[in-house]
Amino acid sequence: MTDGILLIDKPASITSFGVVARVRRVLSQQQGKKVKVGHTGTLDPFATGLMILAVGKECKNAGNYSKLDKVYEATVRLGQTSTTGDPEGEITDFHGIAPSMVEVLEVLEHFKGEITQRPPIYSAIHINGQRAYDLARAGKEFEMPQRQITIHSLELIDYTYPELKIRANVSSGTYIRTLAEDIGKSLGTGAYCSQLRRISIADWHVDNAVTLQSMGITD
Repeated sequence: MTDGILLIDKPASITSFGVVARVRRVLSQQQGKKVKVGHTGTLDPFATGLMILAVGKECKNAGNYSKLDKVYEATVRLGQTSTTGDPEGEITDFHGIAPSMVEVLEVLEHFKGEITQRPPIYSAIHINGQRAYDLARAGKEFEMPQRQITIHSLELIDYTYPELKIRANVSSGTYIRTLAEDIGKSLGTGAYCSQLRRISIADWHVDNAVTLQSMGITD
């Protein structure tokens, strides 16, 4: 392809920038010239699922895709916390009583609609011109500003303690890692997001995406 968008099903253990670099390399080799490729919103390295890549002249319109609603499926691990809110951080046991199904459903209901969320310090948000995760890794103290986000729907897929599986339809700017942590705080158990998959962005669905492997990308 030369200009347009490319739907990618991102694998785990790779950064979004890594996906862009690999796709750029393959498309440039195919066309015999350097092809411009950019992402329209990152996914955490541990996360999988839909990424919309802008290719060629469509890169100038990348911002049109970044503020759209998204649907995620996540596994929330109760009874433990993580310094990063995901499996890549330092995991600590949190001693609490296993919540009942009724308690879980009540807490999930509480998070629906417009809510205030404080993004994780290990995120790509800019703080005084620097990425928050760079400041956090350098051991610098700072406060993340709160933001208003909307959780359009929050469904329980399965609950077998300590794993709580949910599907969330959310506005742009929502951090599922933070949602997982906040659910754990409300339940009194602590929690982190152990698995995360982006299912859709607006009307684009991961079922229509291609994998890196199908593009011949194996490294």
